[in-house]
Amino acid sequence: MAKNTLSSRFRGVDIDEYDENKFVDDQDEAAEQQGPDACEVDDLIRQGDMMTAFQIALRNPPINSKNPAVKERAQAVVLRVLTAFKSSDMEPAVKSLDKNGVDLLMKYIYRGFEKPSDNSSAILLQWHEKTRTASSLTTQPYPGGNHSSSTDYFTQKQRYCMIFNIND
Repeated sequence: MAKNTLSSRFRGVDIDEYDENKFVDDQDEAAEQQGPDACEVDDLIRQGDMMTAFQIALRNPPINSKNPAVKERAQAVVLRVLTAFKSSDMEPAVKSLDKNGVDLLMKYIYRGFEKPSDNSSAILLQWHEKTRTASSLTTQPYPGGNHSSSTDYFTQKQRYCMIFNIND
């Protein structure tokens, strides 16, 4: 006598898991966890520990995230920290960063310029000035070597387009 093969209990592998039409993007879960912790940063701002809040806000950037909500949330947290700083504390904060941190800060500053809020543009201009003077990455000498090393090779608009991958 033949066995009943209509039962699915004999299967050891779920073949529906490998169906091409049933695609689930696993990156959404990882993207939710990217970005700075807003609650922790807000607590540090309330306590007056601006340097730690600054370091934490820049610690986990959502660089490779395709989720715009995660990027907006991270931008809002960093902008909150930047606007809470005193002018006299900006330069030591920028000098505490490595080259990658300075690049990341400059990206956040340019993003803040895209969507200005109350008085944020003036504060971001101060941050831009401090970041630019502290960074050797923003001033790149002419690659031919015939011009002085203080000559800017890229204009401000070209730098902005390079940072945000805009073809202009």
